[in-house]
Amino acid sequence: MTQNSATAVSTIDLLVDIFRDVLGYPGLTADTDFYEAGGDSLAAFQVTGRLQETLGCDDIPVSLVFAYPTPRDLAEVVDADFGRD
Repeated sequence: MTQNSATAVSTIDLLVDIFRDVLGYPGLTADTDFYEAGGDSLAAFQVTGRLQETLGCDDIPVSLVFAYPTPRDLAEVVDADFGRD
């Protein structure tokens, strides 16, 4: 749950915004499950694509969205594995 000093946006907040936009679900929170919010494989690819674009990396596997279906859980993995700080 680090914050990028350049943007001052935590990874959780970033993912909540991406999930909300991709899923069209404005009430989505950090603990909302991707599947329960209507997510599918196409939406998972959109989430990872947006995340890769924002972070400037191209190696975030779409399988992470399925394995860690809430923004909070996914943020922990992104911070740990992709060194967002």
